[in-house]
Amino acid sequence: MPTGIASLDPVLEGGVPPGSVILLLGDLGAGSYEFTYSSVVNNLGLMKETLPENLVAPKEIRYITFTRIKDDVRQEILNSFHVTGLENLVDAIQFNDLSELYFDNSVVPNEWYSQSSVITRLQKRAGQDTLLVQLANAVNNASPGGLIILDSITDIATQSTVPHCWTSLAGFLRGLQRVAKQRGITVYLLLSRGILESAQERELADIADAVLLFKWEESTGARRQRVMYFEKFRGVMPHLEEKDLVKFAVRISEAGGFEVSNIRVVI
Repeated sequence: MPTGIASLDPVLEGGVPPGSVILLLGDLGAGSYEFTYSSVVNNLGLMKETLPENLVAPKEIRYITFTRIKDDVRQEILNSFHVTGLENLVDAIQFNDLSELYFDNSVVPNEWYSQSSVITRLQKRAGQDTLLVQLANAVNNASPGGLIILDSITDIATQSTVPHCWTSLAGFLRGLQRVAKQRGITVYLLLSRGILESAQERELADIADAVLLFKWEESTGARRQRVMYFEKFRGVMPHLEEKDLVKFAVRISEAGGFEVSNIRVVI
């Protein structure tokens, strides 16, 4: 499946294996969201085209949020690019907003996240499933061969730092990795770097098929440069290392979105 990043897909010989669970681990502002939005927008366009035999566009794109509302994500994508007909493309995204269930377990006032009456909210809470159960339902409703974005794992991981809750989250993600393979669903897991304990961060990286690390580095003249690393990619890493294509410089523009250029490095 193409990532939709025109400067990256040729390096990956067309894209990523369908069914891959990909952890997008990023420093703040380093490009993980721009990668996601560029991938979504460009794949929406590819879904309407005829691709070569060795490539397959996602059957659908499903965006699942835990704290953000659909209109917020939609507008951020629209603000990020100058692409003709972008509004029609974005309207094709399937959204699942799980924020009401997320905030029900917090100290956030009800009126900040829900427009329903107190009685309605109490009735809903009485029969509500856990957030992970609702997330599983959203995944089950996704079309086989689709692309799912979880925005973000940071949100639910920070609520799951208690040992038994963390075990449930890790177990869920291992199950997600399994069902993604069975149904050919590619999954992007967005995770902010440095918020979780390092052991928890490493466990999530171990679960995923691929880990893309987005970070800032100092470049010539003390200028900060966005870079992207392939820390891990099962079945693809040997090909990348053979060509010394493990680390990439990143550029973000309103016309091209997320773009990379390869840097030769010694591992």
